[in-house]
Amino acid sequence: MAKLAFLGLGVMGYPMAGHLKAAGHDVTVYNRTIAKADAWVAEHGGSARATPREAAEGAEFVMTCVGNDDDLRNVCIGPDGAFGGMSQSATLVGHTTVCAKVTRELYTAEKEQSLGFLDAPISGGQAGVENGVLSIMCGGDQSEYDAAQPIIQVYSKICRRIGDSGAGQLTKMSNQIAIAGLVQGLSEALHFAEKAGLDGRSVVEVISQGAAGSWQMDNRHETMLEDHFDYGFAVDWMRKDLGICLDTANETGESLPVTALVDQFYKDVQQLGGGRWDTSSLLKRLRVLD
Repeated sequence: MAKLAFLGLGVMGYPMAGHLKAAGHDVTVYNRTIAKADAWVAEHGGSARATPREAAEGAEFVMTCVGNDDDLRNVCIGPDGAFGGMSQSATLVGHTTVCAKVTRELYTAEKEQSLGFLDAPISGGQAGVENGVLSIMCGGDQSEYDAAQPIIQVYSKICRRIGDSGAGQLTKMSNQIAIAGLVQGLSEALHFAEKAGLDGRSVVEVISQGAAGSWQMDNRHETMLEDHFDYGFAVDWMRKDLGICLDTANETGESLPVTALVDQFYKDVQQLGGGRWDTSSLLKRLRVLD
């Protein structure tokens, strides 16, 4: 059993922390909205603290799952940040999707305090986290990954160190780039089938067994056809992630034309009031445009 702190109890963090407690670990939680932390403790046991620093005191591993670059900086290096409460040799595992620059900044700051840092962004959505089968891509030192991997494995289907600090975030960018194109393609295919007078379910039943098949098709086509878009990763968060991808590509001189186009399509969805709809709502955009 390890002594852990979990910072951030949103859609993903709440069940992740729950999996750790169910596995027998000693878990202390922090959440910006105190009521959410109190609700987690009431459901799972453990304890809650008022600041990240207090939650991190004495923890062997500190896991974070917060919103964006600034949120991660604040829970790590703010006046009440976790770094101030962590003991030497403790490791922070950052599950938040942020830019690689922030990851390397925090990695350097941790090393100056003889602490460990892994960037470990996640993929798998709400269903993946609830079932404990996330895909987790990690960057950082091998020794720190080896120590943290058994903890991370509690809520993952696959957990892999890709390379040095920042490699996890760069891999997550590749993941989001791939998803953006896949969801747009699936949306166009379903919309095309609808306009052609075909039964969407019958179409998917056939094409999903061939080269067109994908996780998105298997897990999202039914809700898409039903015009329901509250079953996964929100458009607001996807645009945040795609912005990171596009900024990084600009820095490295790469071209991401499809990603840039789909990012603008998600902007259209936001303007329709769909910022909290899931990413498959690209189909909704096409229907509205008819």
